[in-house]
Amino acid sequence: MFNSAMDVTIWLGLYLLWLTAGAIDFRLHRASSIETTSGLKESALHLVQIAILGAATLLWLSFRASQPLFLILLALVCLHAITGYWDTRVAYPTRAIRPLEQHVHSILDLAPWIAIGVVYWSMPDTHVVTALAFDLAPIALWLFDIVPALLLTVLPALTEFRRCIVYHAP
Repeated sequence: MFNSAMDVTIWLGLYLLWLTAGAIDFRLHRASSIETTSGLKESALHLVQIAILGAATLLWLSFRASQPLFLILLALVCLHAITGYWDTRVAYPTRAIRPLEQHVHSILDLAPWIAIGVVYWSMPDTHVVTALAFDLAPIALWLFDIVPALLLTVLPALTEFRRCIVYHAP
């Protein structure tokens, strides 16, 4: 999965930066009163984007780097990008997307592409692996990937979605 302790440190640092950008994005949504503007539709798309990349993360933690895994992850990254575009199309006509939020979105949009590059470069180059091989990452890596994601993105996304539901409730 990683070639050295330096690889792990760099990757996990970038991962935390990405998750922090996600947390900041949810704060910016709150500041722009997402529940009174683009509301449930945009918030639901945020949950879809998180689910797509959550699935990619779980696959990456569960299988050995290989061409089939890379192709599945690449498809999920593309799906995330399409959903992100759809999200912006929903938000733009009804909610002001300020410059800071646009820059935060740049990080959120670019990070999955960097991650897929890491996966590509971590694939074995000595031979072609043509099947998915179940190979769980160490529990510490699972915890480091899942816990911050839950705290920095999933919980804020669910809180945002709840605010939108409450605002639109009859």
